[in-house]
Formats: sequence, C-alpha cells, structure tokens
Amino acid sequence: MRLALVAALAGLQLASAQAVEADVDLHMPAQPLAAALEAYSRATGLQLIFRPESVAGLSSPAIDGRYSRADALRHLLKGTALNVQTVDDHTLAIKPSQQNPDNIEKPDAAATLPAVKVVGQAAYDATDPYNPDYALPNASSGTKTDTPIMETPLNVQVISKQVLKDQQVIRLDQALKNISGVSVANGNNNSAGPSNAEQYTLRGFATSTLFRNGFRMDAGSTWYGNGQQMANVESVEVLKGPAAILFGRVEPGGMINVITKKPRATPYYAINQQFGSYDLFRTSVDATGAINSDASLLYRVNASFQSNHSYRDLVESDDKFIAPVIQWQIGAKTQATLEMEYQHKRASEDFMILPTDGNNRFIDLPHQRNLGEKNLATTDGYFAGFNWTHQFNEDWSIKHQVNFRRREVRQGPSTLPIFLAGNTLSRVVYGINPETNDTLANILDLTGHFTTGALKHTLLVGGDHYATDYFQDLTFGGIGFTLSDIDINRPAHPGPGLVLDPSLRQLFAQKTDNFGAYLQDQIELTHNIHLLGGFRYQYVHSKIFRGGADGVLRPDEFGLPQTDDDVTPRVAVLWQPAASLSVYGNYVENFGANTGRFSFVEGAAFGKALAPETAQQWELGAKSELFDGRLRLSLAYYDLTKQNVATLDVARGAACGNNFCYLSVGEVNSSGPELDIQGEILPGWNAILTYAHQDVRVTKSSDTSGQIKVGNRLQFVPENTASAWSTYEIQQGPAKGLKFGGGVSLRDYVVNANNQTRSVGNTLVGLMTGYSFKVGKSKVTAQLNVDNLLDQRYFTDASPVTDSGYGYVSFSNPRSFIGSLNVEY
Repeated sequence: MRLALVAALAGLQLASAQAVEADVDLHMPAQPLAAALEAYSRATGLQLIFRPESVAGLSSPAIDGRYSRADALRHLLKGTALNVQTVDDHTLAIKPSQQNPDNIEKPDAAATLPAVKVVGQAAYDATDPYNPDYALPNASSGTKTDTPIMETPLNVQVISKQVLKDQQVIRLDQALKNISGVSVANGNNNSAGPSNAEQYTLRGFATSTLFRNGFRMDAGSTWYGNGQQMANVESVEVLKGPAAILFGRVEPGGMINVITKKPRATPYYAINQQFGSYDLFRTSVDATGAINSDASLLYRVNASFQSNHSYRDLVESDDKFIAPVIQWQIGAKTQATLEMEYQHKRASEDFMILPTDGNNRFIDLPHQRNLGEKNLATTDGYFAGFNWTHQFNEDWSIKHQVNFRRREVRQGPSTLPIFLAGNTLSRVVYGINPETNDTLANILDLTGHFTTGALKHTLLVGGDHYATDYFQDLTFGGIGFTLSDIDINRPAHPGPGLVLDPSLRQLFAQKTDNFGAYLQDQIELTHNIHLLGGFRYQYVHSKIFRGGADGVLRPDEFGLPQTDDDVTPRVAVLWQPAASLSVYGNYVENFGANTGRFSFVEGAAFGKALAPETAQQWELGAKSELFDGRLRLSLAYYDLTKQNVATLDVARGAACGNNFCYLSVGEVNSSGPELDIQGEILPGWNAILTYAHQDVRVTKSSDTSGQIKVGNRLQFVPENTASAWSTYEIQQGPAKGLKFGGGVSLRDYVVNANNQTRSVGNTLVGLMTGYSFKVGKSKVTAQLNVDNLLDQRYFTDASPVTDSGYGYVSFSNPRSFIGSLNVEY
C-alpha cells in the first residue's frame, strides 16, 4: 500500500512538481477521514475525487506543522488500504486497493467515479462555510435532480451564502433584489424585522408561498406571511416561470426555494453579532460536526436572537429561532435526516396608510407617524421534517420526505383603519386568538439513470400529498366598527375603545387536500443536446367552515366543498455547443386552484367560488459561463399568460359571506427580457448585475364593476427593474482581507388596480466594507453596511380604498446602518 502511495505521489510530482513540492501549513485535529480530506483539499488547492463509502468509518491522525503536499496526504492516509491515482495536474482520485495494491492504477478508471468534489481555492464545495463563490454550479429547484444550471433548460438563479454575508441579509426581501424580475409586492415594509405580509412578485404575479428544500409553505393569511428566518439559510434558489409540474399549486411567475444548511463532517463553529439603526441587535450561532468517531452521525445547530425598533412610531420586534439537524449515514447506500425548527416572534402589525382627497390623490404625512396602535402579535412557528434516501445501485435511488409545519398567531386588541372623515380616522378593534396554519406533507421521488440506444435518460417519478388546515378565531370590538377614533394630525396613543366584544366573534376554517403525481424524463442526445419532458396530475379538494359567538364550526353556506383538478405538461430543449454556452427553449403550463376565494353576485346573499387559475408560458434563453465557471450570464425572453387572475375587490370589501370578495380579472399577459450576471470577474472581484422589463397587462376582463379594463397594467408591478452590486477583496500584501463594495437598485413606477393612482419609482444606493483576519486558528470578520445611502424618502404601492378617505401605501425605509463582528473556527 505504501509503495503504491509513494509511487502515485511521485507520478504527481513529475506532472506538476511545483504544485506538489510547495509546502503548506496544516493544523488539523484527529477526525473522520472524509473531513480531513476536505480540509486538506481546501488548504492545498488540489481536487480529490472519491466514493463516500470508501472512506466511511475511517479516521485520520492529527497533523500540525509545515508539510509538503505529498507528505501531508501520506500522513492522512496512514494505516488505510487506499490508493492514490493521478488524474491530471490538479486532481487526485482516492480508491480502495484491489488485488495488487502496490501498482499505480491507470487514470481512465477515475472517470467512472461519482465525483465527490472537495476543492481548494479554485473551486469550493457549494456547502463549504468558507465558500466565497457568487455563482454556484447546481440547483435542484428546476428538475429535482440537482442538474447543473448550464444543462437546465429553465431560468434558475441562485443567491449564494457569500452574497447573503456581503449584504448582511436578515430578511428574505433583501436577498431577492439580486434576481431579475423579482420585487416586493404591496404589504408591510417596516424595519421591525420580517414583514408580516410577505408577498413577492415574480414575472408580474404576486405570491406569498415559499418553499423550504422543495416543501411548499403557504402563508395561510393575507395578514401574516411566512416570516422566513435567515439564520439557517444556505442559499436561495429562484425558478422563473411555472413550476406546477414538480411542486403543484404555485403562481406561474415562479417559485422561491430556500435551501437550508446541512450537517458537515468537518467541525465548524461561528458566532455573529450584528447591531444597527433603530436599536437593531441580532446574535446568530452556527455549529456542525460529527457526533461519533466514524462520522456516521452528524449534527448542525443554527440559532439566532433579534430585537429592534423602527423608524415608525410604536413598531418593534423580537425574534428567537433555533434549528437543530441530525443526519445518520445508516450504511454506504442509506441516509436519514431529522430536522426541526422553532421560531418565536413578537412583532407589530403596521398598517401603513395615508389620507386621500376627493379625487383619490394622497396627502403625505410624516412617514414615522403611525395611525394605528402598537398592534403586537405573537407568532410561534414549528417545523419537523424527516427524510431518508436509499441508493439501490449506481443508477437508481429513492427519497421520501415527511414534513410538518405549524404557524400560530395571537394578537389583540388591535386596530384596523375603516373610514377617514376630516382629520378623524375611525378604526375597528379586532383580536386574533388564535390563527393557526398546519401543513402535513408526504413527498416521494424515485430517480433512475438508464440508456436506450444512444440516449441517456434521467427519469424522475414522484408523488406528493399536502394536507393543510387553516383556522382563524377573529373577534371585533363592538357594534358600528368605529369605537376607536384618532386624530391624524395629533394622534393620541392608545386610542379609546380598545375593547373586544365576545358577541362579535367569527370563526373560519379551511381544510384542503392536494394530491399530485408527476413524471419527468431528462434525455441527453448526441451533440450535447438535452431534452426535458414531463407532466403532472393535480387534484385539489377544499372545504370551508364558519362559526360565531357559540364557538361551533359549521359547513360553509357557499355550497362547498370545492374540487378542481388538471394535467400540466412541460417540454424543453437545450443545446450546449460549448461547455461555456447553452441555448434553450421551453413551453410550460400551470395550475392553481382559487380555493377560498369568492366573487360578488348581485342580489345574492353570498358570492360564488372563483374558477381555478391556469397559465401557459413560452421561453427562450441563453446561458454562458466564463473564467472556469466562476462568472455566469443568463439572458431570457418569456411570454406568460394567466387566466382567472384573482384580484381583491376593494369596492365590495367583506360582502362575500363575511369573507373578502375577489374579482376574476379574466386574463393577464406578462412578457419581456431578463438579464442576470453573477460571479467572479477577477480574483477577489465579485459582481451581480440584473435587469428585467415586464410588460404585464390585462388582455381579457370579466370585471363588470369597471375597475379592471383591457389594457390596464397589473397593479404594483414595476415595468423596469435593475440592480448592480460589486465587491472587491484585496488578495495580497498588508491590506489582505480588506473588502469594500456597494450597489444600486432601481424600480420603475407602479400603478394600482384601476390604473388611476401612480406611485413613484426609486433608486437606492448601498455600501459595504469589511476586514477579515486570523486570530490563531479563527477567522474574524468585521463589517459595516449602509442601506439607502442617499436617504431617499417616498411611498409606493399606493392604493386608495374606495369611498373611505384613505388608502394603503408602502413607505420607504430611511438610511440605516448595520455592523457585525463574525468569528469562525
């Protein structure tokens, strides 16, 4: 064995003498061999390729000092029956010895190994905590098969952990500004932590649904969104366009998939302390490593605590979060993972409003003025997930996920604006005790690789079942709904009449079952042509219940249950004439049931259920990778049409059986180009550049009220958006580790539903600077970020409420600072 190792290393010296003979400083404890090889590769810049099962259960001795690369690897493999094989000047393959371990194996066998790449400075493992890459090579959201982005005939973008670090992202909307065609929809836009009404617009269509590692998380209410915590987020993937074939009921504009951090064999610990404007104080920790000696049991724990106030009066927030994960490598072919999350958030619900004149024009007031009360709501979020995978052989594998998620909200008494006359705003008093949203999901995927003649197939067959149970216990404050008045010019807090009336209790419950089955085939032809085709059958069954002061739920009077189903196909083709260039096209259909949404019926006591939403999209695009894949460019043009678009009927209010009424717009078309550039231009110089032009207009209207007309632009969708962000870290000399950068984001003006009110666009500038240095074996980073550097103050997403004297807006956040001190070891 040792003769083989020495011979292999001698061959490596002949191929790349300088790379092997150069000495490196190594300080590594005794640990699982997989972790040791990973650390070795990161320190030396050599790429290692090996099978996970070949190193499972093996350990390496400690190493501390200055070694040549050859001596260091010899030391780490001491006592094992592993051979080293030279693949090229920078790559070694590690394989178990065969009948003749003293011989050096031929390089051709390495090409058949499933690559587990643990790479040094040139390219990192995507999950390495020290990975500085802006452009990641793979994404699972498009195909569920972790296909390289350059071989995926869809527009998939990834926000890496380094981008999240550089921009000090603590809210999801801050991360999504790095993706073209994505913007924040109308909702709370306060600095008191994650927005309570998280809605994001992708390709013109708003959604409050997020995904966690492919698990759909519906908001359940228009008042309270997902409140995504960022402490355990590894990266964020955005799939543009319909994703119904693999993920079921989603908006056709696309999906946002949050990828969480996974356990690692290499021990890693980090603590990050952030502080900033409006009393922001945030502490987060990250710890991972092996539980036992053979690294078959791994753990990871992420936790955070955040508290802050706001530029808005009476608005505050505190948020506690913990997410433990345990991963068990049961055998060479079977792995199981148990994940948990708990989040406790206490935050103000801030309804941002301004008065309007007789022509529905807004009258500006100081933006810090709050015309509500403190409106504190307590949200508890629970998540438990168990998934296991089994590799039958090199070609076939199965994955099963069982996930449960609950969000529980309690609030009250609080205020909601109703009517403004003169300077007096009348507000209804309400309380929520509680609102719960439960989701139980089963997801099963079978993946296989096989050939038919000259065609190589990757087949995915799967199914899922989502059972959701939403419940709200809502109580109002007295007859007349005007018990709490406030002067908009001289608000006195707390306002009078903040008392709930038990006789005005309203119960609402909705139970929905979503069943889906899907099939997808990725086919690789000759001449680097890739085909993708598949379809999904979706079945949705929903029931609604209501109750009153007696606390008894009864079946809804609308004649539900409501049942919808559909088959949605997807076909795509991609040609890769060179490794650095891909061109593609796709056609996709989408399905989304309008469960729980009703339209007003003249002369009837209640409304009627809206028809399900459908959509179709054509897309053409090109992708290119430069500088060995460190910089990626994506250009796409899409044409997306959606039918039965549901829009809130502000003229009807809650006339649909004590439920909000909606308008079925008819048909909306969204089209335009999108450009995304991200990655490393030169060593240490990273950049992001995005641009999207979205022409989103009503093409057919079924609205008889005259609000929605053919040719109208869809509300709150900017026609043009763009962003640029760049950082540079000094690589050599006494200033090594100093980083500085900044960016700008631009958003065009938007209009409301009837296109009568126009909100201004905006240009926001941000800066950052940081410095990383070593203290013993630890890496310490100090950083400062400034958002809205020019202190632009404006309001957008303005929408007057008919005949009420006021309207909803989203105020800009003023200039703010956030500093941090991060220690990793």
